Amino acid sequence: MSKLKVLAVLIAWAMTAWPLLHAGDLSRYREFELDSNLLEVAKQVDAKVEDAKIIHERPALIQELSWRAGSDDAVKQIQFRFYRGDLFRMVVHYNRYNTQGLTAQDLIDATSAIYGEALRPTAEIAVNTIYGSNEAAEVIARWEDADWSYNLVRLKFEPSFTLAVFSKRLDSLARAAIDEAIELDMQEAPQREIAEKRREEMSKTAELEKARQANKPRFRP
Repeated sequence: MSKLKVLAVLIAWAMTAWPLLHAGDLSRYREFELDSNLLEVAKQVDAKVEDAKIIHERPALIQELSWRAGSDDAVKQIQFRFYRGDLFRMVVHYNRYNTQGLTAQDLIDATSAIYGEALRPTAEIAVNTIYGSNEAAEVIARWEDADWSYNLVRLKFEPSFTLAVFSKRLDSLARAAIDEAIELDMQEAPQREIAEKRREEMSKTAELEKARQANKPRFRP
């Protein structure tokens, strides 16, 4: 390989590696550790494990715990997602009033001061909204290393910015499990519908019989 080619390879590597080498500690967002478990996070936000909502039970347990910050905080709400009890994703929804007037660059500058230089990829990611749905959002800026990824986005129906933070390894496993869970739900939907209709019919029959037993002795033609 010629010296010019070697130099070109080194320059390309340096441009790619520079943001990673100068990144901050991405394993922590504020006081929350990305390798925490549900019990640890619940204690931090003064909640109970039982407060976590079950998103899917199979093939892997996916749960979500929501926490609302104080009225003076730039954060409005954080949604914590857990894969088999381990935190794999945080979606940080910023408060529209406490970030009013701030531009995307303002948020990028403040975040970069903690986590290092931002990347500007041409990419979209799926983000769970406060309404319980998923939305594909364009990435405005990204901070990442080999293990973690922070993505600043703006969701269509939310008035402020959102930061999606996730473990690359666990998020990949969780997404595969969620896709399989959705497929299983679709396959079993007809059987569940039949079973639900049968339960409704049995409930109505039992209710009518109860009324019959109460009214029959009192009936006088």
